[in-house]
Amino acid sequence: MERLERIHPNRQVMAFTFMLVLVQVCSEKTTQYSILEETESGSFVAHLAKDLDLRPGDLTARSARVVCDDYKQRLVLDPETGDLLLREKLDREELCVSLEPCVLHFQVSLEKPVQFLQGELLIQDINDHSPEFPDMEMLLKIPENSQPGTLLPLNLAQDLDVGSNGLQHYTVNSNSHFHVVTRNNSEGKKYPELVQDRALDREEQAELSLTLTALDGGDPPRSGTAMVRILILDINDNAPEFVNTPYEVQVLESSPPDSPVLTVLAQDADAGIFGRVSYGLFQASDEIQQTFSINEVTGEIRLRKGLDFEKVKSYHVKIEATDGGGLSGKGAVLIEVVDVNDNAPELTISSLTSSVPENAPETIISIFRVGDRDSGENGKVVCSIPETLPFILKSTFKNFYSLVTESPLDRETRAEYNITITVTDLGTPRLTTQHTITVQVSDVNDNAPAFTETSYTLFVQENNSPALHIGNISATDSDSGSNAHITYSLLPTHDPQLDLSSLISINADNGQLFALRALDYEALQTFEFHVGATDQGSPELRSQVLVRVLVLDANDNAPFVLYPLQNASAPCTELLPRAAEPGYLVTKVVAVDRDSGQNAWLSFQLLKATEPGLFNVWAHNGEVRTSRLLSERDAPKHRLLLLVKDNGDPQRSASVTLHVLVVDGFSQPYLPLPEVASDPEHDDKEMLTLYLVIALASVSSLFLLSVLLFVGLRLCRRARASSLGGCSVPEGHFPGHLVDINGARTLSQSYQYEVCLRGESGTGGFEFLKAINSQFPPSESERKTEESPTLWNSFLFI
Repeated sequence: MERLERIHPNRQVMAFTFMLVLVQVCSEKTTQYSILEETESGSFVAHLAKDLDLRPGDLTARSARVVCDDYKQRLVLDPETGDLLLREKLDREELCVSLEPCVLHFQVSLEKPVQFLQGELLIQDINDHSPEFPDMEMLLKIPENSQPGTLLPLNLAQDLDVGSNGLQHYTVNSNSHFHVVTRNNSEGKKYPELVQDRALDREEQAELSLTLTALDGGDPPRSGTAMVRILILDINDNAPEFVNTPYEVQVLESSPPDSPVLTVLAQDADAGIFGRVSYGLFQASDEIQQTFSINEVTGEIRLRKGLDFEKVKSYHVKIEATDGGGLSGKGAVLIEVVDVNDNAPELTISSLTSSVPENAPETIISIFRVGDRDSGENGKVVCSIPETLPFILKSTFKNFYSLVTESPLDRETRAEYNITITVTDLGTPRLTTQHTITVQVSDVNDNAPAFTETSYTLFVQENNSPALHIGNISATDSDSGSNAHITYSLLPTHDPQLDLSSLISINADNGQLFALRALDYEALQTFEFHVGATDQGSPELRSQVLVRVLVLDANDNAPFVLYPLQNASAPCTELLPRAAEPGYLVTKVVAVDRDSGQNAWLSFQLLKATEPGLFNVWAHNGEVRTSRLLSERDAPKHRLLLLVKDNGDPQRSASVTLHVLVVDGFSQPYLPLPEVASDPEHDDKEMLTLYLVIALASVSSLFLLSVLLFVGLRLCRRARASSLGGCSVPEGHFPGHLVDINGARTLSQSYQYEVCLRGESGTGGFEFLKAINSQFPPSESERKTEESPTLWNSFLFI
């Protein structure tokens, strides 16, 4: 989350003001429980559900929490039984030191509705500590003129236990000079006091050693011992006295260690060594000895460590002044700790909801507690959050606050909020504590999938391989998680003739489209269908998009010749007048290509001809025309091989064979000629004779050259005559090409001719018939042709 650069004023909620919103709260009555110290963790404390008149399951449903006043989680709730249990062992001496009774205050918070229970746990002492003397050896100096009955106070022993388990009395080993009595000081602590039983004589015994024993009241009792050494001194009749006692002084808790506190002064009326005074702490506890020190010579008291007003607000220090003769005077110093604002406010989370569903009404995000260990104005706090966030703070109970949503949240607008709770005290200087709570807005399926395009157009080359990837369909969903997981599917088509399931498949996970089989442009050039996108939310949301597939043409079809037909039983023969002029239209090859575009652009080419140069083919329309005039030397029958090719890549082609028969002239344009079958045996013999003649000619002498040339010419003429007489003309009608003898290259009507073969000797002739179903009479030129014997003789062959 980007941090806002401009800081708006915070919504401040004063901790010390009256509670603005008071939810159902339990009565001010405090429930009390008790337990022995050092009880194992997990031990039963109380049946809290029963005390609250709740069923055990209600504690879990209402998010019950236990918060102790010392900001530590020492207690825990069992959600199944509703019992209040110990989270850890409790040490009464650690929690309360010498304070009696030792009470642990705690609160129980409940939600839905918010309710609080105040409780106290009394921690009962057990006898787990023995009395201990601060020094294992004590030295007493007693003047020898000391009288029986003199009282000698001794350092007391420390016992961390309290009550009957605490220190009860002292004893001393049996001797003839002293016994010990137990007394109470002003603080109620028991200390030992030696009582002199008889007069002392330094010359008889200069030193005594006694064993002092401290006993507590436990069962069995515990004890501690110390050695008391008594030195008998010469007479010193004046003890030191403090000038001003008790002393009172105030010290800031922020004072550093080794800071001076004050200087005490004691005076002794004696002179010499008996009037020289030394200072020390008297009957000081461990806490006082660790906190203060006193200079034995100057009487200056200094700090050993820092002070903490929140732990100890004042100290009562006893001091002692001892002269050189062993006499001592007692004094007291009252040290008050002055509070400073040295503790930042504290914030303790009782409950926290890290995820909130979007579009939800007012929702409790967190319940937390604020406080400050300082006192007075230093302990008053103000709690706030940024005003730009859709959350508010509500004061619920004392220093407890609830963080709730102010309005429904939208995850698509913002999926995460970092809420900084700021707690500031009113001390000088002001101290601030900040705690950031991260709230995730959980998704609700409120957005349908959206395609990246309004429609898709895909291009596929025909004759594709099966399972070819042809494109991707993509959709996005503004939701998250399963609500944003999109599944693609093909929707049913409304065209009953389109079997979409056999053409296209789609990957349900990523929207990839595949062609299931090879597509044929000539059969299907384009088709449309719809793709649906469905998320996995509840309820499911879906959308659809139109997909158009265009099949691209490939050059997969060769040209097909429509005319002349190549699969006929007999080849088609075109007639060509011998008098045809150059450019005469012999025939036109008609071909088509099933492909489209440039794949269907056809061109024609003459590959092979009986007489090269006699015919040419127009490349773009397939017209076969003569290139020159025919001569007598040109063969009467011609075979043309034409190539028809397209403009595709790769280029495809087809070949067509044309048979052209040269005639000298005819009056009617259509002359059906019967096919005269050639004699294979005769042709073979002719060819064999030709080969023999050529062989003989190659080995014959020059003498016979003229004779052989003459014979060769005769044989060639005979072979030519045989070839013309044996030509085959297909039965039926010739195709309707127009032949014009007069040079106009067109005829006005159709004619039919019949070719007859007469005799078995290989001779034959044409028999001219009149026009069939002719609507017009023959022209004058035709009549002349019929009457001309020369034209008739030209169609007779021997």
